[in-house]
Amino acid sequence: MKNQDIPVRYKKDDVLTVEITDIGNDGEGIGKVEGYTLFIKDAVIGDRVRAKIMKAKKNYAYAHLEEVLEASPYRQDAPCPVARACGGCQIQNMTYDRQLKFKQNKVRNNIVRLGGFDESFIDSITEPIIGMDNPWRYRNKAQYPVGRDKNGKIVAGFYAGRTHSIIQAADCLIGIEENSKILDIITSHMEKHGIEPYDETSGSGLVRHILIRKGFASGQIMVCLVLNYRKGRDDGTGNSGEFLAGQDELLNNLRSIPGMTSVSVSINTEKTNVIMGKEIVTIWGSAAITDTLCGLSFEISPLSFYQVNPVQAQRLYNQAIEYADLTGSESVWDLYCGIGTITLSMAKSAGKVYGVEIIPDAVEDAKRNAVRNKVDNAEFFCGKAEEVLPDFYEKLSKGKDILDGKLPGSALHPDVIVVDPPRKGCDDKCLETMLLMKPERIVYVSCDSATLARDLRILCDGGYELKKIRACDMFSWSCHVETVVLLSKGVKCFDEWLEAVSDEDCGKLK
Repeated sequence: MKNQDIPVRYKKDDVLTVEITDIGNDGEGIGKVEGYTLFIKDAVIGDRVRAKIMKAKKNYAYAHLEEVLEASPYRQDAPCPVARACGGCQIQNMTYDRQLKFKQNKVRNNIVRLGGFDESFIDSITEPIIGMDNPWRYRNKAQYPVGRDKNGKIVAGFYAGRTHSIIQAADCLIGIEENSKILDIITSHMEKHGIEPYDETSGSGLVRHILIRKGFASGQIMVCLVLNYRKGRDDGTGNSGEFLAGQDELLNNLRSIPGMTSVSVSINTEKTNVIMGKEIVTIWGSAAITDTLCGLSFEISPLSFYQVNPVQAQRLYNQAIEYADLTGSESVWDLYCGIGTITLSMAKSAGKVYGVEIIPDAVEDAKRNAVRNKVDNAEFFCGKAEEVLPDFYEKLSKGKDILDGKLPGSALHPDVIVVDPPRKGCDDKCLETMLLMKPERIVYVSCDSATLARDLRILCDGGYELKKIRACDMFSWSCHVETVVLLSKGVKCFDEWLEAVSDEDCGKLK
């Protein structure tokens, strides 16, 4: 019998009782009935539940949690009343200690299963996860879509999971306390003055999103209104015109919030899921706010990338710096460097640091942050890490000048390479060049342990040894977890690695 002819054991709308014995990567509970696997959102390991099948496959099904028959010792009532509908905090009904264990296991299992590493070895080099002392109110940034509810009232909140239906959540418990007051001021002002929220279907309406940022160290707050069009033009005197009815009244009300420093508008008239527009106009106060991270001062504009959890970001970066083991003379490459937070943090203990980032605005922010913090041993380059690094390697290996002068030989064979790539991980060409540059140590900071495992396998096959692994809880109550890994140059000969890879794989670098 062909596989497609095998009947499905269970079908849609069947209701089953099941014990939850495991947790999936997205925080869903996993249980089995007669060997048939059920994935049940909002179920917690240790629960006994009734679940209704929503989508059935041959060997597994996705089911809706109907009732908790026996609660797990790890279950708690979600403090947020809309946690289940919102979907932003996938595991808020799980105790925090159990969340940390889940995240540590997620990293471990991915590295073992996807990277092909020995379990006992990984356990021997894994350090305890870095949890939060207080896992609430940690987000310094929030972006709220604005719309109308079913009763026609203007609301601001978050999109329900996999939809564009807005769940009103003004007082998000992982956001700052000021968010709710700011949103109330803006939505009340819109109701009073007849200002329409943006409608995705028709493209009409004015206010699309409300961005709020806060510097935890400085206490400074920024509000940026993302608008569908603008009514005024800058007349060259610094007066940006009136963008919405009763603008002065709104600004006066926003200024009543302690710490309010910057109010701006972002113009976005495109039919797109991209939140921010390219044009930013400051309508009151400063164009940016400041914050302090790892003893460095950073200027943050509405478009700047900045870690949303500065408390844990500092702990994560300090762990990366510890793994880098800098003594003051080392050369360091920091790939995917963003606005230079890790680069500049390491510059304090290194001889020379080089940062690479694809986003031009982020590179300019990094350069300004270097000047702002009087760091004179950092240099930044704009481009894809997988293009910039190989190009520099090829030119340096041939003794060619780079930019206005020649980068020293230490840039060709640095002591440390730090990578903090996006979720997709490092590009193959970037990994190949890292292996050719033969740094003494590689510090890999990852936001996705699956792609981390893949890249670690490549680096270890290329001659590096895993030394330490440590997860960090940057996004409490969600399933996401950051990881920092230390690799050091192993005993395997790099010439053997070069012989093992094909000319096509190695390209021009071989």
